[in-house]
Amino acid sequence: MKKRILFILILAIFILGELMSINTFAMRQSEEAEFAEGQVTVVKLNVRKGPGKKYEVIGSLSENEGVKIYAKLDDWYIIQTKDDIIGCVSSEYIKQAEGSIDTINDYKPEPVQLTEDEKNVLELINNQRIDNGLEALEINDELQNVVRIKAKDMVDNEYFAHESPTYGSPFDMMKNNQINYRVAGENIAGNSDNQKAVEAWMNSESHKNNILNNSYNYTGIAVVQSPKYGKIFVQMFIGK
Repeated sequence: MKKRILFILILAIFILGELMSINTFAMRQSEEAEFAEGQVTVVKLNVRKGPGKKYEVIGSLSENEGVKIYAKLDDWYIIQTKDDIIGCVSSEYIKQAEGSIDTINDYKPEPVQLTEDEKNVLELINNQRIDNGLEALEINDELQNVVRIKAKDMVDNEYFAHESPTYGSPFDMMKNNQINYRVAGENIAGNSDNQKAVEAWMNSESHKNNILNNSYNYTGIAVVQSPKYGKIFVQMFIGK
């Protein structure tokens, strides 16, 4: 037990050495963590030099990524990443690992599969961009999940608007799903035909500006059946 306490203190001093003195650190109360292997619960989690947001970010972790946990300082864990970065992360966003962290870190989730309608609309949109000298948009898996939620919500709650009574604005939905972006936008349409829906967007100045915006490089496209319109189309754009 004494060796473990000594190791924790040495490790913590190593992490914080550039930012605080040994005497100051000794006044912080460290404790043994509840578990030795943890798993990230948010889309992106910053790894910092010390136990607090004032400390420099030295790396980041992705959702479900596994980490080794050495000790707890207040509401922060001292961790080691799969890339051997040693630092601190907020304990709020770490849970006990569901299995071996080596297995967790080797897992690669399958990309989101588009429906035939979604593939068709993506192709039509990218043809418009390419014809205008722009790069094609790529599907962002997290954004794709969000647009499907929005499209289903529009049908289920019988409204046609950018503002969802359930989830708020498109930007609220992106924020609440931890999607980072520099710029973002949304197009919606109700039509029975994919080609006609894209043509209607291209004939509207604001919708066309979204489609041909060079600041956007990722998108999500949802097409769902609608008893009122035939189909509901939701496309969200982000630029990173």
